[in-house]
Amino acid sequence: MRLVDTEPGQSRYAALASAMRARIVAGEWPPGSAIPAEQTLAAEHGVALGTMRRALDLLAEQGLLERVHGRGTFVRQGLSGAPMLRFFRFGADEREAPRSRILARDVLAAPAEVARALACGPGEPALRLKRLRSVGGQPALLEEIWLPLPAFQALADGDAAAWGDLLYPLYAERCGVHVHRAVDTIGFGNLGAAQARALQLPAGHPCARVQRQAYDLAGRCVEWRTTRGDAHAFHYTVSIT
Repeated sequence: MRLVDTEPGQSRYAALASAMRARIVAGEWPPGSAIPAEQTLAAEHGVALGTMRRALDLLAEQGLLERVHGRGTFVRQGLSGAPMLRFFRFGADEREAPRSRILARDVLAAPAEVARALACGPGEPALRLKRLRSVGGQPALLEEIWLPLPAFQALADGDAAAWGDLLYPLYAERCGVHVHRAVDTIGFGNLGAAQARALQLPAGHPCARVQRQAYDLAGRCVEWRTTRGDAHAFHYTVSIT
């Protein structure tokens, strides 16, 4: 039987949810897998079925689990891409998937802001990728992506041309890192000369800038990404009810 310690002021079901979260983060149940039945888990932890049900409900509210009627409860799959193109309209067929190409790959000391987000120590190396995404054969988005080491060491070598167009499935396959959620912050600026050349726009052209921080199941920031695209193509819709 697994005993669950309850901290002062913490409810029984919240402590149980924390214990379940720890088992998921440890990889006992990988993303996409079904967890055991509620009755089985309740007996394993020596708690009432209602207490276990409330713990699982809490994890579902937090986005870690999902309930599928008639099938059971599953660990949520990681994000497959969280597409940046939802912020832009380039006139191409919206059903066409963007193509991606790695322009550069370096192991460098991350800038201070990036290092803090990725929990890298001062001067510690991180993996930096520069990626160009094209729509209909035309450059659309320019990305600078920072990834912590050694978690992403598997991507530091080898043929980047074989990676494909989506990075998050690659992170899971090659590095065992599952992106669980991401936070995007939108801003605007102007393209530098090299950035403008990559996007085939004039130097100083206005750009929309999307800053992303992506997190794994344990809540650790595992990616710092800056995406730039033509500000004239920026498009964002919010539904308010």
